[in-house]
Amino acid sequence: MIISLIAALSSNRVIGKNNDLPWRLPDDMKYFMETTKGHPVIMGRKNYQSLPEKFRPLPNRTNIVVTRSANFTAPGCQVVHSLENAVAVARNSNPKEVFIIGGAEIYTLGLGVASRLYLTEIQAAVEGDTYFPEVNMAAWKELSRKRHLIDDRHPFAFDFVVYERK
Repeated sequence: MIISLIAALSSNRVIGKNNDLPWRLPDDMKYFMETTKGHPVIMGRKNYQSLPEKFRPLPNRTNIVVTRSANFTAPGCQVVHSLENAVAVARNSNPKEVFIIGGAEIYTLGLGVASRLYLTEIQAAVEGDTYFPEVNMAAWKELSRKRHLIDDRHPFAFDFVVYERK
């Protein structure tokens, strides 16, 4: 099973602000939905709570929420108390790939076990309060890159990049 991280991050590694995305990039949302559809997704409690209610749980995916809170419930999701338990739950359905979808703390934990990164690299420094962990890029090989230019729906240029651990 491939363990992947998927994230959109600015050039200064910002991934969030006030428990929300600090940008509106519709094609990135579409990319996220298409890439993770049909696969288990692992997220932290705060990331789960940041999802609009109409998208909880994320449709067409096994949603696994990691929290330290013993009494936390997330209807339609499996709630676990460690990343290791989340990976074990995901493995039960024998998927080809599982996606860690954030937030920052879960990304930091997941970086050590991930073999693939799907990063939307936004070509702008953005103000925020939540950051993607620092990645030693020497340990990763770029598999693909697709450029998306600024247009009337996207205020920033960005690249969809897939990396694999060397």
